[in-house]
Amino acid sequence: MSDKSAHQAVHTGTHLAEPDDFAVQIADSVKSFVLAVTEIAKGDEPGSAVSLLLLEVSQLLLAGGRLGAIEDVLPEDRFEPDAGPEPDGVELRECLAELLAPIDVYHEVFDPYGPPSMPNAFRISDDLAGVVSDLRHGLTHYDEGRVSEALWWWQFSYLSTWGSTCTAVLRALQSLIAHVRLDSPIGAVPDGADTDDDGLTDEQLEQQAGDLMAAELGI
Repeated sequence: MSDKSAHQAVHTGTHLAEPDDFAVQIADSVKSFVLAVTEIAKGDEPGSAVSLLLLEVSQLLLAGGRLGAIEDVLPEDRFEPDAGPEPDGVELRECLAELLAPIDVYHEVFDPYGPPSMPNAFRISDDLAGVVSDLRHGLTHYDEGRVSEALWWWQFSYLSTWGSTCTAVLRALQSLIAHVRLDSPIGAVPDGADTDDDGLTDEQLEQQAGDLMAAELGI
């Protein structure tokens, strides 16, 4: 079934007793990402983690692109059903932060079409934990048979939050790998950036990040 046909099936508002091919493919992509990031966070090799996360984020954005390409999905109910309690994501965030330190902090312009502004500091660990939380919310609906609600949520959250977040994280991860493989020094963290005051100077962070990535990637 094409993305357009899938949209028409959902857009009618009729109940989908069984998810169609489009819904299944999106759900599979979401589940794969959530599982992969959770497993990657349990590891202890930052270099491998960066490469794997780059792949997983790229794959998720393909699913997001499909969601963004179709017209607005309309859920069956006017109000979103209660999805129940959800994991707070703290453990995942902490595991990723420990795994990716000291390359966790990166800088991004929040809105490229907004008023000119200085880049803001973000954390890959915070961003990925937030994306997983958004995706899990939709999975709860999907697993309970509320397919249109799940697709609506994934489409809405892609356009409003995790689409731009994943795009920023993808650039950061690609930049890390490019810096190492092209033997280009990683820039020091600007003054005032939120690095949780880990006791290292900007120069030490730069050197540690470069040495760590080079060692992990075998360069």
